[in-house]
Amino acid sequence: MCGIVGAVAERNVIPVLMEGLRRLEYRGYDSAGLAATNGSDKLMRVRAVGKVQKLQDALDANPIFAHRGIAHTRWATHGIPSEVNAHPHFSDDRIALVHNGIIENYEELRVELISAGYEFHSETDTEVVAHRISHHLQNAKSLTDAVAMTVAELEGAYALAVMSNDDPDCIVVARAGCPVVLGVGDGENFVASDVTALLPVTKNFIALEEGDLAEIRRDAVHILDSNRNRVERPVFESQISADAVERGQYPHYMLKEIHEQPQAVAETLEERIANGKVLDAAFGPGAATLLEQVKVVHIVACGTSYHAGAVARYNIERLCGLPCYVEVASEYRYRQPVVKKGTLFLTISQSGETADTLAALRIAKELDYLTTFAICNVPESSLVRESGLVLMTRAGPEIGVASTKAFTTQLAALSLLTLALARRNGLGEDDEKKLTKLIQHVPALLESALTLDGTIKKLAERFADKHHALFLGRGTQYPIAMEGALKLKEISYIHAEAYPAGELKHGPLALVDADMPVIAVAPDNALLEKLKSNLQEVRARGGQLIVFTDPNTGFEEDEQTTVITLSEAVSNSQAPLVYTVLLQLLAYHVAVLKGTDIDQPRNLAKSVTVE
Repeated sequence: MCGIVGAVAERNVIPVLMEGLRRLEYRGYDSAGLAATNGSDKLMRVRAVGKVQKLQDALDANPIFAHRGIAHTRWATHGIPSEVNAHPHFSDDRIALVHNGIIENYEELRVELISAGYEFHSETDTEVVAHRISHHLQNAKSLTDAVAMTVAELEGAYALAVMSNDDPDCIVVARAGCPVVLGVGDGENFVASDVTALLPVTKNFIALEEGDLAEIRRDAVHILDSNRNRVERPVFESQISADAVERGQYPHYMLKEIHEQPQAVAETLEERIANGKVLDAAFGPGAATLLEQVKVVHIVACGTSYHAGAVARYNIERLCGLPCYVEVASEYRYRQPVVKKGTLFLTISQSGETADTLAALRIAKELDYLTTFAICNVPESSLVRESGLVLMTRAGPEIGVASTKAFTTQLAALSLLTLALARRNGLGEDDEKKLTKLIQHVPALLESALTLDGTIKKLAERFADKHHALFLGRGTQYPIAMEGALKLKEISYIHAEAYPAGELKHGPLALVDADMPVIAVAPDNALLEKLKSNLQEVRARGGQLIVFTDPNTGFEEDEQTTVITLSEAVSNSQAPLVYTVLLQLLAYHVAVLKGTDIDQPRNLAKSVTVE
């Protein structure tokens, strides 16, 4: 989603702001801008539509030197992508403001402000906030007070960074529903929506909590909680390296992150299995006692994370004998769930700031769940801080908007949780040792799967002129087919759908013809023969089959069928992770041929921090 960077220092902060914006490009955006001051009574502003480089070009043409500044990349919600709608927004050349989120009551505030004589130059909800702060500043003691008075009137989600020429040495920050971190430096301080933006200048951060308001100066940071009481928030040292977000030898972040999966999965499993047993301590203090009490698992997530939860459902029910429900967070928010005694509420999120998932967690905490459990990739995130139990995925920064290593590490983490629950529900010691050994072998299987890159790159040529594709799977491979379809549509813009293969005759078969590629995921498992029968239905209608499979499954190539075979067979627990990599590579190479923006596909954002 949108990105924020701010800095208060003695040095020129413009390079800091611009590097921060570049590091936030992965979040998705359509325009960029900055406002700055060098201590004079004038606020300077530069905005541009398009990539951050457009903003850099404007600065190169008219350089700015400033000690204080705020910057922003915008993903349009209110108003089309344009320079006038880009952030920062001004009010009376007195207030400069950048904003992530959506203000739901902006229209009524806008009417009041127009009546008070304020002129609006954009279509955004953000300009309302800037004018409201300016309005309150007439009677407030300080910029901080004016921001506090304003946020008390706002309904919705926001992260704000505000400057005023009345107090040019200060940036005021507020958050509700959107992430904000403060970067702590030596004689300089920073603000951002993501720690990665500030890694070149500091490793020390403060995560603002829900409702916090902060005043940032060069030599101090003052934080007020939601009741406007002065509080101290802990400083943590980020473990992310500054070069972890660089592409290196790869042409795209997505390809880099696909190839990082063996290591990412290995690190997610590391130190969490000993002597053939999943360690309860991996899930946090008190986990052993709580897991004993789990009778039902309720998984809530969005997008790719939802697909991970759907895979886990099969395994939890098969290995643990526990009922497991999986649903989309945006739907959970607006119904009245019936919570059975002993239900574990499990959220899954790459960023830990997904608005719908966070809202679902907060609702769940008011209901009669046993406890809340988060699987997440960002230790500093709101989801992690607000959940009872946590399992980190250790994927490292994921820059490509289309999730890859975040997904496979989620599957690995869910495997650990499944085994921990299964031990308490009848899984014997020998079986647990066998299953932990299988999951520990996954990184090697992923390395092997990646050797098929060249074969899949050639296969992708058959999609160059296609507009539709159908993905099929059965059992745990049905969610993997869903994930494969999602990847293809996300980055190549080819319309793709996924179905359980057994559903073909109930409608999707009508789509099959010689121009419709049908991609099937076919591991050697108990459902293989059923799947083969389903695929015969495709062949009979002249469909073009692409089958990803294990050795010795009996698939043969012909003019209708292409077979991509792994070097070794995989088990039920390994198959979802391994086959995912093949579908990721297919989507990637098709997108390269299509010439799309692979790392930042149109209309999408990495971290969806609004509803």
